[in-house]
This record gives sequence, structure tokens and C-alpha cells, in this order.
Amino acid sequence: MEQRELVIVGGGPAGLTAGLYAARAKLDVVLLESLSPGGQVLTTDMIENWPGDVDGVSGFDLADRMRDHALKFGLEIRSAEVTKLEDKGDVKIISTPKEEIKAKTVVLCPGARPRQLGIPGEEELTGKGVSYCGTCDGPFYKNATIAAIGGGNTAVEEAVFLTKFADKVYLLHRRDELRARGVLADRVLENDKIEVLWSHQPLKVQGGDQGVQSLLIKNLKDGSERELKVDGAFVFVGTIPNTEFLKDAVDMTSGGFIKVDARQKTSIPGVFAAGDCCDKLLRQVVVAAGEGATAAYAAQRYLEDHS
Repeated sequence: MEQRELVIVGGGPAGLTAGLYAARAKLDVVLLESLSPGGQVLTTDMIENWPGDVDGVSGFDLADRMRDHALKFGLEIRSAEVTKLEDKGDVKIISTPKEEIKAKTVVLCPGARPRQLGIPGEEELTGKGVSYCGTCDGPFYKNATIAAIGGGNTAVEEAVFLTKFADKVYLLHRRDELRARGVLADRVLENDKIEVLWSHQPLKVQGGDQGVQSLLIKNLKDGSERELKVDGAFVFVGTIPNTEFLKDAVDMTSGGFIKVDARQKTSIPGVFAAGDCCDKLLRQVVVAAGEGATAAYAAQRYLEDHS
């Protein structure tokens, strides 16, 4: 069975940064990624808040640069889907459909994915007007009319944030009251730029090469349907961490997010986690990269202390 000092699971910004730091520190490391390195960044048209890129950078280009930077220091990136993690004390067993790898340390960076609506047009127009991140894409909608979909804290916070750019924000919610409470709900109801469409759900995202043009929406009270003209649709109905393969291996929240401390330690000694799979306040590329660096350094220190 192959043995490594460090195995990194996932090749998004957190995993690639962890790989860069680990390879630069001359650790015996391999990064396992089931898809193309880059993670959710690959579906982001433009990132305007990556420090140093004043004019912004496309998600594809940033992912390419991160991968190339890690490869420069000798990181091995292997295409493989991790299906299981076992704690055997001094070593951890990482399983894939083709092999098992023994590792002294592991950095988990499997990322997360937005919970989708699952309606026609959503997938086709993702990155072309359908977005799951107001902080990332809101600035592209100056003076526009947009829809925000959801009724929880995130949806409400993002709807208010989007009014910094858009002239009009429709907040679509399936129920006749918001799940968000208190001050958050008040901010929506008191904002002149936000119109809440109670008891409505989107049925279809409509548009073409020029992006989103409208939503087909349904009034759940009377069953009527109509077209809502919008320039963009922001979906805030939850986030799903890609942690199904971990099951009960590490401590997680009820939503499946990995619990970590300030040094990115998980509940298993020698196993660290970074990026959007973690239970935290902000999910952004710059945060994931910082956590990846911390996790790799923490793994390096763990190896030194247990050599």
C-alpha cells in the first residue's frame, strides 16, 4: 500500500494552496481531486475581490494560476475520488475506487456546492446570470433588476447586500413569512429597493446567450403563473458540503460541515480541514486559500512533532 506524509483531498483554492505550501516545504504529498483542479472557482465568471488583481480575474484563470503555482513546487495532483477516510491512529487510510493510501496526515478540502433549485434553465445559465453568491457577483448588476430566491438568513442578508448595486431586488419566498427573524427581516421589509413576493416559487429560468432575461414564477396561493423580467437570479436556498464520504469519521455539524479550530484541526489528530467544507462565517476564495495555507503548515508541524 502506498504511503505518504500528507494526502490532500480536494483541489479547489484551499487544496491547491495547501498543496503549494506542503510541496514548498518538501513534504511527501499528493493531492487527490475527482474533477478538474479549481473547484467552484471554475464556474465563476469574474472575481473582483482577489487581492492584487485590480481589474479582476476570471475564475478559470485564477484556478489555472493556482494549479500552475503548486505544480512549480512539485506538487503531485492525481485524479481520484476519495470514498472513505479511516483513522488507524498513527496513520490514516484514504480509499478511492482504485487504491488505498496510507497517510501520516490528511488535509480535507472537498469543498461545498450550492443547493440548486433544480428547475429548467438554472444549470444552463449558471455563470450567465444565475449566481449563488451575492458577494462574488453583486457588483456586476449595477442599476439592474434582479431576483433573490430564498427566505433564510443568508437570502435576507444577500438581498440587502444586493441593493448596494441593483435598482430593484425581488425576493421570492415559498412561504408567507420569512424564516429569517428580527433585525434581518426588518431590514428587508424596510428597504424600498426590495419587493418580497410572498408564496412564490420559480419554475424556470429564461434567457440565452446574453444571459438571464426572466423567471417564470408561480403564485402558490392561487396557482397562477407569470413572467418576471430580471437581469439576474441569485439562489440562496442552502449550501451542501461535499463531506458525504466522511460519514462519522470526523465531527461535523448537523448540516455536514466539518468542525475545526483556529489551526484547522479536526476531531482526529493529524487530520485537518480547510475551505468551504468547514463550519465558518464566510465562504470566499481568499478565505479558503488562507485556511489551506494554515492547514498545510499545521500538518507540517504535526509531522515534526510526531517524527
